[in-house]
Amino acid sequence: MTSKNGPQLRQKGALNILRLSFLRLSAGWLTLIFVVTFSFTAPDIFPTATTFKVALSDNTTVGMLALAVLIPVSAGAFDLSVGTSLAFAAVIFSAMMQHGSPFAFAVIAGLAGCAVTGCLNGFLVVKLKISSFIATLGVSELLSAGMLRVSSNQQIAGVFPSWFFKLTGGTFLGITYNVYMLVALAIILWYVLEHTGAGRSLFATGGNTDAARLAGVKTGSVIFYSLVASSVISGLAGILLISQVQIFTPDLGPSYLFPAYAAVFFGATQIKARVNVWGTLLALFALAIGVSGVQLTFFGNDYWVSPLFNGIALVAAVALASMQSQRTGNRGISSIANRWPGIFRKGASDVPASGASDDAVSDVTNAKEPASGA
Repeated sequence: MTSKNGPQLRQKGALNILRLSFLRLSAGWLTLIFVVTFSFTAPDIFPTATTFKVALSDNTTVGMLALAVLIPVSAGAFDLSVGTSLAFAAVIFSAMMQHGSPFAFAVIAGLAGCAVTGCLNGFLVVKLKISSFIATLGVSELLSAGMLRVSSNQQIAGVFPSWFFKLTGGTFLGITYNVYMLVALAIILWYVLEHTGAGRSLFATGGNTDAARLAGVKTGSVIFYSLVASSVISGLAGILLISQVQIFTPDLGPSYLFPAYAAVFFGATQIKARVNVWGTLLALFALAIGVSGVQLTFFGNDYWVSPLFNGIALVAAVALASMQSQRTGNRGISSIANRWPGIFRKGASDVPASGASDDAVSDVTNAKEPASGA
């Protein structure tokens, strides 16, 4: 009986692996479909190197915010203040430059302001046991008020050194410097998340907070510092955005929040069955190419195309993850959607899970065993 069913079982297993591999690289296939389709519909303007370079350069800010979001999401928390953290760092930096402060001091002040914001988020979530969703949403409004107060609801321009604009606008091998900065940040974050104890602690906390705590992980500290890191990276993105657009405006920042989360959620269905750096960037690039193609082919410069794509991507990503989890039994990003109601419960342990499995807890436990044995 076993010998007769053996080939059938192997064939079925191979098909499941092939299907899973296809789904986990669906953003890549989607990008290929976009390229082929828009190359036919707009053969004169879409299939050019300029299109892809602009798509990369114009989305580096969203990419940095997505990487910032990815850190607390890995720990099972949400940071909805990343957009206003970006604007807060930008307005502090711009205002200090306007008042004649040294460039380095203005940068440090902007990043320090975001670090304080991250500490406030962490205090509210970890110490006061407020849902990360509610806490960071409230802090976001506080930052908006601070931004408007500092800027007096006015634009700030003409106060930056000329070389500052070349920091992101300069090119190497035809690619702008801000793209290289995004890749460098991604490599650093990938290494930390995938190859260090800090990364294992993040995924263990996000996968099962109680089990991680029992395994010796200081889950409160993990969530606290993940929110601090998210805010600081958002602040860095804000300062680099000023270099790119060359002006501060009061509406800067919040519009980047949803695209960042769309990239993280869509990216969580790619490569691995959880949030990850390269899946996030792959999803970001797929969405950027799709938006560029639709704008160039059908609508020109209609800015409603971008939120349309991001909204569809978010819904499709969660639906795809749900199907994957039902077929494979793995906990993907769908666990976040399934636990949405839990954001209104108190306590850091009630924040939605990042989709990391209990294997992360085992990794932390195994990593601690040699030290305890010593």
